[in-house]
Amino acid sequence: MEPREHPSRTIFAVAVMRDLKKWCGCAPPDMPVTKGRYIEIAPLQLPDHGDDLFAALAGAANDELWRYIPFGPFDDAAALGATLAEVVNKQNWQTHLLRDARTGAAVGMASFMRIRPEQGSAEIGCIMFSKALQRTPAATEAMYLIARHIFEARGYRRYEWKCNDANEASKRAALRLGFTYEGTFRQDMVVKGESRDTAWFSMLDHEWPDVKAAFEAWLAPENFDNDERQRKQLEEFRRK
Repeated sequence: MEPREHPSRTIFAVAVMRDLKKWCGCAPPDMPVTKGRYIEIAPLQLPDHGDDLFAALAGAANDELWRYIPFGPFDDAAALGATLAEVVNKQNWQTHLLRDARTGAAVGMASFMRIRPEQGSAEIGCIMFSKALQRTPAATEAMYLIARHIFEARGYRRYEWKCNDANEASKRAALRLGFTYEGTFRQDMVVKGESRDTAWFSMLDHEWPDVKAAFEAWLAPENFDNDERQRKQLEEFRRK
């Protein structure tokens, strides 16, 4: 692994660490249907959700969304559903459908990956936001609700984010959301016929209270104008 400093790296105050002498692990994430102000998160059911997912994320107009996903793009809902079901089953992912809380329309998906309940660790990955979801309060709320579940409902110690090191947008998103850059695994994978270096980020349980406070301050109605444009950036709340 080749460590790299990042100019936007977030530094957290270290809280009192939990006593691990009697540590016995955590339950699997198993996130139930969760509804926020903007977004609803539900376990993905295939083939039932295949058409909705295809409408939100696939088709020729959305091919670029699959650039850094290890499979896809797809020409029809059946192919998408079959591939996703196979990957989820083989790799023990827990995949969730994201819906607009007000309209019910499918707008994306996200998966718990590399789930290690015995260590209290899980990764959030295969995150796909439709064009309608990108750069919206709903997208941030989805990441907040998922992190809150993993830390508060399940008591996990470590929450991971990994991405292709060439995926600058994903790396910026990780830092914005409060993850800390840990390093890059060089030539980590071969994906779609290309060598992939993987950038690793994490968030820890004792960091979560400060990250949570920033999320909630940013998501508060008073942080948005009548056109739902933010008044302050998420990073500003975390710096405070």
